[in-house]
Amino acid sequence: MGGAGTPVGTRAARGAARGDTRGRTRRRQDSVVSQGGPAMTAPVFVVEHFVEQTEPGTGGRYVLDGPEGRHAVSVKRLQPGEDVILTDGAGHWADCVVLGTEGKDRLIVQLDSVNEAPDVQPRITVVQALPKGDRGELAVETMTEVGVDAIVPWQAARCITQWKGERGLKALGKWRATAREAGKQSRRIRFPDIADAATTKQVAALLAKADFAAVLHSDFERGSAPLATAELPDEGEIVLVVGPEGGVAKDELALFEEAGARAYVLGSTVLRTSTAGTAATALLLGRTGRWS
Repeated sequence: MGGAGTPVGTRAARGAARGDTRGRTRRRQDSVVSQGGPAMTAPVFVVEHFVEQTEPGTGGRYVLDGPEGRHAVSVKRLQPGEDVILTDGAGHWADCVVLGTEGKDRLIVQLDSVNEAPDVQPRITVVQALPKGDRGELAVETMTEVGVDAIVPWQAARCITQWKGERGLKALGKWRATAREAGKQSRRIRFPDIADAATTKQVAALLAKADFAAVLHSDFERGSAPLATAELPDEGEIVLVVGPEGGVAKDELALFEEAGARAYVLGSTVLRTSTAGTAATALLLGRTGRWS
């Protein structure tokens, strides 16, 4: 049942909801943002598969259940007629209207069509050296909010934090959960990929394939170019390495330069490893036109 005795899925309810949503859906789809998704303020909920939960013969009546359904019903307390966005976090999304609820963890919505956001270019990947404590989750959260496309955890030589065995798997799980929640909070349709932890050699291989490869590194002896004036590609892959608090080791930097990367700085101040990636991503998004 929806709300205070409101019937769910009746012809009248579906018709009213459908009449309301089609105009709103068209208006929102006509104002698509540069990220390729809807220009929206409605709450976002994650679904694994759109088709499997769309009930046959119900004209687009879709059931959001499980943890996401419980959050929508029991925490958000969504009511019939409210807008919601459903996404799989991989670029597919649907603009829906709430029809009602069933129990404490089933949200019933009107879903007329599933859209796919186009890929954005250039794609930005940040290789993030492992910070101490919960600063890793902070870095993932803020980079996700600004729009990074992928994050690669890096076990740099000077990292104090060590991802080994079960501890490493648990930490990686936290990063991925953080990216998912931050993606929902920032109304993203595509959540960033969080890769398995990479070695220095694996990072070098990633840099070698990039269309633009950069290492945030300040070296007074050799000098570093400002990232704000670097020549950037219009498409392809941008890979940016953020070192640990102790900086990128000389042998690591040499290996990265051999792979085609160049050292860059953001400005005259020194940022923490947990904030440098976010600042650099924002700069790159602005300079490549993805924020225009």
